[in-house]
Amino acid sequence: MQNIAVVTGASSGIGAATARRLAREGFHVVVAARRADRLKALVEEIGASATAVECDVTSDESVAGLAETVTGLGAPVTLLVNNAGGARGVDPVAEASVEDWQWMFDVNVLGVLRVTKALLPALEASGAGTVVTVGSTAAFTPYEGGGGYVAAKHGVTALVGTLRLELSGKPVRVIEIDPGMVQTDEFTLNRLGGDQTKTDAVYAGVKEPLVADDIADCIAWTATRPQHVNVDRLVVRPIAQAAQHKVHREQ
Repeated sequence: MQNIAVVTGASSGIGAATARRLAREGFHVVVAARRADRLKALVEEIGASATAVECDVTSDESVAGLAETVTGLGAPVTLLVNNAGGARGVDPVAEASVEDWQWMFDVNVLGVLRVTKALLPALEASGAGTVVTVGSTAAFTPYEGGGGYVAAKHGVTALVGTLRLELSGKPVRVIEIDPGMVQTDEFTLNRLGGDQTKTDAVYAGVKEPLVADDIADCIAWTATRPQHVNVDRLVVRPIAQAAQHKVHREQ
């Protein structure tokens, strides 16, 4: 069997695109997410180079099951892509939903922690491991209405940076990919409570926002560099987005 790559949040968007790309790069891809039906369809599309594992990154038990399945495949686990995440709401801090913030921290920060802890022994044992974590430009630029998501992604960056220091001298690379504006089917729609009109307004007039395949390309590129090359942090935005608060919109 080929070397194994594990991709969380693989049922749609960046995760699904990354799974497809990594399979083309020669990995056996373990696709992990909550929606088993979506995973089944993805595996059928990719073929023999993919395995589906239903997994909720907010559950210790579920993540332990993922690790057991992955290590039981009998091939080196050389790549983990921590992609599972999401945002809820755009309320100002003064009106913030504590429940939404708790969910965002659990999925974005603690989810990365759970899965990374569970798979680090296998990644290190491979002798050539890589952990790629999908963050966001929100990880270093706050913006109004983004408090909970911004705080969670800042937490992800702190986790990744600390992990890189702690793994110094060990055969595991630690990489962070921070996308800006990416138009996918679900991220913004879920954040805005399923309101398609508000979702469309986010991208209105923006010529060629990034798409999931663009980020999958970045992930695959960093993960397939020679093992001595560590891309600490890759920030990627569409040309229309000069900064978090500066987006060119055509009339």
